[in-house]
Amino acid sequence: MKQLRIPAVYMRGGTSKGVFFLEQDLPSDPAQRERLLLRVIGSPDRYGKQTDGMGGATSSTSKIVILSKSERPECDVDYLFGQVAIDAPVIDWSGNCGNLTTAVGPFAIDAGLVGAPPDGTATVRIWQANIGKRITSHVPMKDGTVEELGDFELDGVTFPAAEVKLEFLDPAAGGAMFPTGNRIDTLDVPGVGPIEATLIDAGNPTIFVDAARLGLTGTELQKDINGNARVLAVAEAVRSHGAVAMGLVKTAGEATQRRPHTPKLAFVAKPAGYTASDGKAVAPASIDLLARIFSMGPLHHAMTGTGAVALAAAAAIPGTVVSRIAPTGADGRVRFGHPSGVLSVGAEAREEAGQWVVRKVMMSRSARRLMEGWVRVPAGS
Repeated sequence: MKQLRIPAVYMRGGTSKGVFFLEQDLPSDPAQRERLLLRVIGSPDRYGKQTDGMGGATSSTSKIVILSKSERPECDVDYLFGQVAIDAPVIDWSGNCGNLTTAVGPFAIDAGLVGAPPDGTATVRIWQANIGKRITSHVPMKDGTVEELGDFELDGVTFPAAEVKLEFLDPAAGGAMFPTGNRIDTLDVPGVGPIEATLIDAGNPTIFVDAARLGLTGTELQKDINGNARVLAVAEAVRSHGAVAMGLVKTAGEATQRRPHTPKLAFVAKPAGYTASDGKAVAPASIDLLARIFSMGPLHHAMTGTGAVALAAAAAIPGTVVSRIAPTGADGRVRFGHPSGVLSVGAEAREEAGQWVVRKVMMSRSARRLMEGWVRVPAGS
């Protein structure tokens, strides 16, 4: 049996890693393409390690990005994201990865999909195909190439790099920001009981609940959650029932089996001191609230990029689970503590005709090209 040789780039974006492809280098048939991409990542893996593929055995490192030149007049590139399950033959195309969005601009420039100035800042206009949203990426350039190295530090990433600024434009455009019409709903979850939740669609569909309602404090790290089968089961029960309430699936079982990527479930709490996963102390005065998010089942090691977008939007709108703890300040920004440290995000929001509208969410991340060349996949995959 021969192996296929497919051009690819392995990139870090934010606190995630993924395999990047040009659409033209992949099969046009969706089913064939999905089989091939599963094999690239090494899924499904009954051992949960993805040893025979490019995946890293976590939700943050089991990802696919496909780019093409956009035909939309206000966009430069189309960006399609796939979240690959580790132990099941599933690629969830229902949502975006905010972290890997950071690497889209640099990849697009290096691939020749968009022009850039030799020095200064390149603006890359991205169409996020999964959710139908526009994102603007501001990529630093130096001597005709993307500047990847710098002194910008991102909690959750060991080494500093160059700062890439992202603007998520009209993150709830084209649909209801609150699918139920409410800023807080009460979910009746079997085995859990009634639980207040903000169901918001900004960046990605996201569910926010109070940490205490899950029996948590908001200071937890992965080691405190991911070995606790009871907490994980409760979290998935809340997430799957929230998905039904948002109209994303018909049953909770469907959410668990077919839509594990979105909606995300996050829990929040008032500021408290804790020790981050790298041993650094996070002081209560340095944050406005605590936030944790589940991704593909387990607790995320930091914060998903789209989770940060949703949190910024929810903090900017009065009457949500997030804003009753930490409404955004005068500068429109909110600082939150996550398992790896602290992140600041901002939102431009205003009330129009009695409805709150979020025009833009801003945050900074970094990206770096880790490896480039070809991935090898057995023919017939």
